Amino acid sequence: MRILVQKFGGTSLATGKARKQAVHHVKRALEEQYSVVVVVSAMGRKGDPYATDTLLELVQSHGSLLQSRETDLLLSCGELISAVAFCSMLKEEGIQSTVLTGPQAGIITNGDYGNAQIVSIQTSRMMKHLDEGKVVVVTGFQGKSVTDEITTLGRGGSDTSATAIGAALHAEFVDIFTDVEGILTADPKIVKDTSRLSAVSYMEICNMAYQGAKVIHPRAVEVAMQANIPVRVRSTFSEDEGTLVASPEHLQKKSIFVRDRYVTGIASVSHVTQLQIMSDEGQYDLQLKVFKAMAQNNISVDFINVNPSGVVYTVFDHQVYDALRVIDELGYHAIYTSNCAKISVIGGGMNGVPGIMASIVEALTEADIQILQSADSNTTIWVLVAGEHMEKAMQALHSKFNLHALSETAASREQ
Repeated sequence: MRILVQKFGGTSLATGKARKQAVHHVKRALEEQYSVVVVVSAMGRKGDPYATDTLLELVQSHGSLLQSRETDLLLSCGELISAVAFCSMLKEEGIQSTVLTGPQAGIITNGDYGNAQIVSIQTSRMMKHLDEGKVVVVTGFQGKSVTDEITTLGRGGSDTSATAIGAALHAEFVDIFTDVEGILTADPKIVKDTSRLSAVSYMEICNMAYQGAKVIHPRAVEVAMQANIPVRVRSTFSEDEGTLVASPEHLQKKSIFVRDRYVTGIASVSHVTQLQIMSDEGQYDLQLKVFKAMAQNNISVDFINVNPSGVVYTVFDHQVYDALRVIDELGYHAIYTSNCAKISVIGGGMNGVPGIMASIVEALTEADIQILQSADSNTTIWVLVAGEHMEKAMQALHSKFNLHALSETAASREQ
């Protein structure tokens, strides 16, 4: 059995016209002799009646006394509405289909309400329906704990549901349908001359997703990478196959041509604050005390530089006053710079290549942008800049590495 998992996000289900396009993709897959599992998100985005954020606002507008268990029960409703509506449209087209909630599809999680982790997937019920020739429509974003409680998977949970189901069913592909035609070299709202990438490695897109690119959730990519299940990021409103995400070995085995490139894309995270804490001479426990205190107060830290003279790191702007309070309670003084932006230059081909950092510094210097902090790994170089310079910095770096010339279409794939 050739199994294809198709995931449709909120924008792909927000209108009747969009849902018809989604049904069209299911029909195409069936014509290609795939057995299809469809994973759906809640319809639309914040403000739309059944969107997850809208449901959450409904509760928050009446206070915040609702327990996590009951909140997850509420948030699971949006996907169920989507699934039933989509199943109805499939039946109108003469397509046999059935709806399974996350728990009915066998998705077992831990008991961490609001951000549950998938522990296992029992596939027997899905396989039974697939054997009967039905399209199985599964509610994304949800599962059940070992104590039979409804749980939700947190942000990007439907992406994670899709790749986890794809892994459990040994699917040929997992298609993530969204409102863009694949993965771009930067956010098109910031950089005008972006290119569409025909293929990227798991590691590259995972880094892009963690560093601010919102086209697919990094948890979903990690699940696919562990199971070595190829993922295609596609547009609901196009026939194009979008961007293929797979291992380098898979791309090579399928003779898929990927242009030689050091840098794949530029991503950004805004609204962060840089904190600098200097230690006194001979004071070697400052780092331990600071980061332990941040963790105990549930303050997320990032972009960390540790040296004998102290620590430099970032927190989100909305957490800065909590962080400063904690630092003050420890008896330390912090110098802070608010409204910064973390820019990430990402590429699987940059490891060991001299001159990448020099090009970054040159591009930002030419744009008269000061680098407040930097760090690197084998696939990513990060720089911190003032938030007001974020767009200019991304445009300068995108141009410096000629990413506008990486325009790749399905025609550049050599089968």
